[in-house]
Amino acid sequence: FLSIGLAGVNALGADGEDREGVRDAVDFIAELRQASDLTTLPVGRNVVVIGGGMTAIDAAVQSRLLGAEAVTVAYRRGQEAMGASTFEQDLAAQKGVRLMFNLRPVAVHEGEIELEYTRVAEGRVTGTGETIRLPADQVFKAIGQKLDGAPEGIALEGGKITVTGAGRTSVKGVWAGGDCASGGDDLTVTAVAEGRDAAMDIHASLAG
Repeated sequence: FLSIGLAGVNALGADGEDREGVRDAVDFIAELRQASDLTTLPVGRNVVVIGGGMTAIDAAVQSRLLGAEAVTVAYRRGQEAMGASTFEQDLAAQKGVRLMFNLRPVAVHEGEIELEYTRVAEGRVTGTGETIRLPADQVFKAIGQKLDGAPEGIALEGGKITVTGAGRTSVKGVWAGGDCASGGDDLTVTAVAEGRDAAMDIHASLAG
């Protein structure tokens, strides 16, 4: 049974994103959750988080709590399209996080990030050519995760492992569930249900 999640992080597609100080928000959150002493976690003075989901908001709020002076969340679409809930957005604002919309990264420079204003037409995001620069000695990428480490020969659909029924994959004797599989939504309760259903199917298959 494969429950490997979505360990890969999408790239920004911006010049200079390999600079020191640019890192994955998922890794930052993981380190924070496991740290016994939060004072040992480095955080920049000016932090910019790229993304609009719960991970982006979490990274931004935690950065503020760790002592960052200015924290900005930059999202490429409008506020109504954000994946983070209204509650989470309000919480971030209360903690002093600035939310900026219709902006996408084009380059990371020394000590700052360059962002391009966007417009959305027929669901597609395009750049306007107008840019701004924000101070940034730390940039977090939170623009979605992708499948990383799927076994060779297994069928994929939409970047996830293709499953049918109770999580059966294209390879006999292999099941999958959770974020890595195409069967359900990206929700913990769904992943748990898929694991249960797959376990019952595996049991029936072995007992058959």
